[in-house]
Amino acid sequence: MHTYLSHPRIVPDTVEERTYQVSMAKGCLKRDTLIILPTGLGKTVVALIVMAEVLEKGKKVLLLAPTKPLVDQHSMTFSQWLKDTKVAVMNGNMAPERRSRVIEDNEVIIATPQAVANDLENERYNLRDFGLVIYDEAHRGVGNYAYTSIAEYNPYGISMGMTASPGSEYEKVIEMCHNLCFTRIDMRSDDDPDVSPYVFDTFVKRVQVNLPKDLTDVSRILNEMVLDYSDDLIKMGLMNPNRPPTTSHMLQVGSMLQARLRNREKSNYVYRGLVLQSMCVKLLHAKGLAETQGMTSLRNYIKKLMDETLEEKPSKSSKELVERKEFREIIRICKESKVEHPKISRIMSLVSQRMDSNPDSKIMVFAQYRDTCDLLVDKLSTISGANVEKLIGQSKGGLKQKEQIQMLERFRNGDCNILVSTSVGEEGLDISSTDLVVFYEPVPSEIRTIQRRGRTGRKNDGEVVILVAINTMDEAFERTAEDKEEKMRSRLEKLNYELSKTVTKPVDRGQLNLETFIHRNA
Repeated sequence: MHTYLSHPRIVPDTVEERTYQVSMAKGCLKRDTLIILPTGLGKTVVALIVMAEVLEKGKKVLLLAPTKPLVDQHSMTFSQWLKDTKVAVMNGNMAPERRSRVIEDNEVIIATPQAVANDLENERYNLRDFGLVIYDEAHRGVGNYAYTSIAEYNPYGISMGMTASPGSEYEKVIEMCHNLCFTRIDMRSDDDPDVSPYVFDTFVKRVQVNLPKDLTDVSRILNEMVLDYSDDLIKMGLMNPNRPPTTSHMLQVGSMLQARLRNREKSNYVYRGLVLQSMCVKLLHAKGLAETQGMTSLRNYIKKLMDETLEEKPSKSSKELVERKEFREIIRICKESKVEHPKISRIMSLVSQRMDSNPDSKIMVFAQYRDTCDLLVDKLSTISGANVEKLIGQSKGGLKQKEQIQMLERFRNGDCNILVSTSVGEEGLDISSTDLVVFYEPVPSEIRTIQRRGRTGRKNDGEVVILVAINTMDEAFERTAEDKEEKMRSRLEKLNYELSKTVTKPVDRGQLNLETFIHRNA
């Protein structure tokens, strides 16, 4: 038997009341707060409670979300939950004059941030009548992202942020809290006593695979070439000899060389350093594809490098790579090899077994690259009972946001039961409950790992399978994500203590009415 939230602005018998959500909402009404809740535990309900209170005081609400599909999803949700409230969507496709009318005529505006930032900068409207600004996926509020400029125009309204994971990089979390005016962090995990009754079990399974000889041979040759070129960089004094030649190290070398170019140091020494650095980055990317993705992705990338040598102004780094005999050996292996990555057959086996045991299953497979997604869709579509779709982003001929929304709807209603997705499926969107989530590869990001994992165990028990190729970059990425996730909570607790000493901005929050909620049993 459920108890439902009761409030003049919330449709009766619609939203289950959970103690931790009401508690988090109270905190948001007192101080500008970043709330951190695992995916599926109702950040949106916390926002609803705060919204209802602000609306009752005669103030408007602005909810910002990074993508149009997420904006449309929020619009549908809050239109169903809010009572006697005008809810409207706003985005960059609308004419500025129409956006101004939307602001004027509605109480809850749900928008993508860039359009709002531009309008505020051009003084088309202001946020004077807004008592609350909500930043969904608040971890984006760093650098030049539009959230940061919008926050500057919100000196008096409440600021509220929502995320499943703000990340473990202390400086970035501090920057985000500073940019978005948060003076408090309210964090809950699955293990907290007021949350655990609502959490379903998620079983995480690590599956190891061994690379076939063709891929290990390619990986070895690529690694030898990286060491060769990085040794040249060390001899030139451009690289730290005590650090391994990783992609992040190489990108730092590149940034340093580009800075020297900007300072007009246009010498052959700098140009040669840039060519060496570029070759290392390309070789490391190829090595990553060979180890973690498979022969199809590697072939496509090798072809891209070869095509770059045929352009009107060919890439110097690609040209030098392709001319090396070692690289020619890699090209030969790629052409003659009949193998694919063993992860492919393992995923097919996992999905086939799940479909046999439960034909009503819903399965999500995450992969880093579109080439891999295409291959997985082709392979998984051969399984009996599998209706497979691909969810990818908009860039480079991908899916338009309307197409993404339609695809997610097909997944929700069962027309599609297997969704193969790039990172676009990780963040925010209500993907519905899935029985099984498969990571084609570990990702070296605690934010993305948490978001991927959160796609199951939302409405029933779920299973997560992470595929790891032994002695490859997969293992390094896995360790990185685990390390960052472990550090995240302790760093957030430290930051919350520091924020508690911050002076809050002068917001007139009025009398809180949450204590007057009338609880009714279903």
